[in-house]
Amino acid sequence: MISLIVGLGNITTKYKDTRHNVGFGVLNRVAQTLKIKKVKTTELYDYSDFINKGDKLTLAWPRTYMNRSGWAVEKLLVKHGLTPNDMLVVVDDYNLPLGKLRLRKSGSDGGHNGLASIIDSLGTNEFPRLRLGIGTLPDNISSSDFVLSRFEPAESELVEEMLDKAAEAVLFSINNRFDEAMNKYNIHPV
Repeated sequence: MISLIVGLGNITTKYKDTRHNVGFGVLNRVAQTLKIKKVKTTELYDYSDFINKGDKLTLAWPRTYMNRSGWAVEKLLVKHGLTPNDMLVVVDDYNLPLGKLRLRKSGSDGGHNGLASIIDSLGTNEFPRLRLGIGTLPDNISSSDFVLSRFEPAESELVEEMLDKAAEAVLFSINNRFDEAMNKYNIHPV
């Protein structure tokens, strides 16, 4: 059962609304849907604990910047007495077309530094994740420049639909079996 939702991104306004911050964007929508207003801050992460249908659930936004996400995730799991399988990580993915969602129970980092940091810190890649397609990497730009760029105005409608659908997938995942969530959201992407 999913008890911890971690949205990956970079803190500070410099990175607001970049492709790399869609994990934060999804978590913000989940918090809004669940009417969560009280968020606590630590050095490593912002978080909110609450009760969802009788079960404790935590939303967390790491403050360690993307490449050090594993530090925050490891501390969150220890603090809450959870295993990696109790967590869902929400992350951007430039290997997926813009708007496509992919839920998985485990897997490689796929070249994503945030996932690589988590895998390294936890010593396992066995944790659920929701990848959001931010568009495929263009030939003429480095991966770091691409993920730190903002979406083009022409992409904004599709991005909004993707964030809404991803928040819906997160909510479905915490209220249902993860296999059901994968069947529903991997078959019917945005």
